[in-house]
Amino acid sequence: MRVSIIVIALLFAAGSALSGDGKQYGKQLTVKEVTKISDIMAKPDRYNGKRVLVEGGIVDVCAKRGCWMKIASDKEFESITFKVDDGVIIFPMDAKGKTARGEGVISVKKYSVEQQIESGKKHAKEENEEFDPSSVKGPKTVILLKGEGAVID
Repeated sequence: MRVSIIVIALLFAAGSALSGDGKQYGKQLTVKEVTKISDIMAKPDRYNGKRVLVEGGIVDVCAKRGCWMKIASDKEFESITFKVDDGVIIFPMDAKGKTARGEGVISVKKYSVEQQIESGKKHAKEENEEFDPSSVKGPKTVILLKGEGAVID
């Protein structure tokens, strides 16, 4: 009997490890198929407004409010920002280096040079910093995953 209990406990522990159970943040994940981050970055307009599930290593976390994390792509030196509304989900700083599965809606926004300069000046004023308008070299496309739920292993 004791051996049976030990075997059952070991099987349960192995099953939990294999299923990738991690800590849940926000809503439960509902999308089953993972979309490659590199596919999103290569053709962002194709995914704009679509609900996706991404997976990758966490390369950075917001140090101020824990309101975003950067998830590494399957392509080297590429990542996507998984952003949530401030205070809705708070990602811990020690999540960096762990693996995340995140679900949400892709948002693609394009900014002109003028819009970037205006935003840069405003941000610099708020942070009491200097801003050099000549640092803006051209239009910019920002791709975000508006996060709703994540699991961190």
